[in-house]
Amino acid sequence: MASIGIVLKNGLNITSKLPPISRLPPGPAQRRVLTKLLRKAQLTDFGQEYHFAGILASHSQVRAFKTAVPMHTYETMQKWWNQTLQGERSVAWPGRVDYFALSSGTSSGSSKYIPVTRSMLKAIQKGSIRQIMSLANCKLPQSFFEKDIMMLGGSTNLEYNGIHYAGDLSGITTGNLPMWFQPFYKPGKGISRTKNWQDKLDLITTQAHRWDVGAIVGVPSWFQLLMERIIAHYNVKTIHDVWPNLQVFTHGGVAFEPYRNSFEKLLAKPLIYLETYLASEGFIAYQDRPEAEGMKMHLRNGIFYEFVPFNDRNFDGDGNIKETAETYLIDEVKTGLDYALLLSSCAGAWRYAIGDVVRFTDLERCEIIITGRTKHFLSLCGEHLSVDNMNKAIELLSGDMDIDLKEFTVAGEEENGVFGHHWYISADKELDLTALQNRLDARLSELNDDYKVERMHALKNLTVEALPNSVFLDFLRSEGKEGAQAKFPRVVKAGLKQRWQLHVKDWKAANK
Repeated sequence: MASIGIVLKNGLNITSKLPPISRLPPGPAQRRVLTKLLRKAQLTDFGQEYHFAGILASHSQVRAFKTAVPMHTYETMQKWWNQTLQGERSVAWPGRVDYFALSSGTSSGSSKYIPVTRSMLKAIQKGSIRQIMSLANCKLPQSFFEKDIMMLGGSTNLEYNGIHYAGDLSGITTGNLPMWFQPFYKPGKGISRTKNWQDKLDLITTQAHRWDVGAIVGVPSWFQLLMERIIAHYNVKTIHDVWPNLQVFTHGGVAFEPYRNSFEKLLAKPLIYLETYLASEGFIAYQDRPEAEGMKMHLRNGIFYEFVPFNDRNFDGDGNIKETAETYLIDEVKTGLDYALLLSSCAGAWRYAIGDVVRFTDLERCEIIITGRTKHFLSLCGEHLSVDNMNKAIELLSGDMDIDLKEFTVAGEEENGVFGHHWYISADKELDLTALQNRLDARLSELNDDYKVERMHALKNLTVEALPNSVFLDFLRSEGKEGAQAKFPRVVKAGLKQRWQLHVKDWKAANK
């Protein structure tokens, strides 16, 4: 394996010194992707329903595509994907779909079945290789490329109903790892097949000392929990006492900021942090250099993007996209504005709203940050508080007061025209909630001018409640969302809010 690492390191060094390959600019490159997608899917049921052949013959394919194909949500795409689930071929993408990713579904109670075609698996592998090649920008020693890579993912023992396989996207992709990568992969095939999440964490913990881990990959909240278990099991001070050569953390799924303070207390030396944006619908972006503020989008890898300004003209008060919403292409966007993502992909998603909101930090490099979800925001009276604001406020608050706040969620409240935010934060020790509330309010006011204004008017109430971290984990478990891709929603609304508040009420009653 050492020889493979040497070859990989040398290959990265050579690649980093080569002149850049001449490529189309982002706009023309994306239009070419659309042409390829339409051409490939024109004989599918979806392609014939929406006259892809006519769109291909148009002088302006983008305009014709937007006119002919309506914007879709999961509910409207189900008409097509349900046929695929039954084993029908060439419904929204050529051939049969063998895999479906079970979305973690933080916005609703039930999981969603997202098709993962062979074409999408190839695109994800291609994107992963590009991300690996970008490690040349991290100035890592050759020895790093000889170390193990710990990927905390879902079970590779997928559900099979005689027609298709279903499971976490991480389990699907791990089960399809290229042969050259498998010697580096930990925890290995045996443990990766374990279905019970707690059993998997226990197995990794008891075998952690056997591996020389140089990089970890996963969701911050679950990796933090795993590292805490390992440290406690071996009665050591930091994770570096078990994995002394750990240097890189590639994270995704949720923002890292709220976890940073408590996460870094588990380390003996700093890590290189690299964010990745691998959604159930495809590999969208990755951080290709440690100093970058955002992630570089994949623009030539089987996904055509449209960007919908996230404002009241395009979305209703519940975060649902309007039929009249305007969309822009990659060469029409601006920095500093929030956009909801629409995808058309080689997995048979067409003008599909995935629910994420992004902001461009660098137009030339096509770099983005994720600022939240279309339905995970609070604007009860014009405060327009985003998940990005919440994450940054918690990160700053943790540093201000030197406390570990691992999880949080917020619920909006209204009574007799008076609005308020109810914050639930995880804390395993007693806190000065009055000081915490005042500091949180101040930080939110610094981050969001609309919030600051409304706190002097309609937004009268701010409540902070501290709960043990186990309350959050138990709620995820009760919702059937424990696992590699499960994450706690930053805003709870409607039925989810009611279930969460009942869960908290029951916990309090049991712990009087």
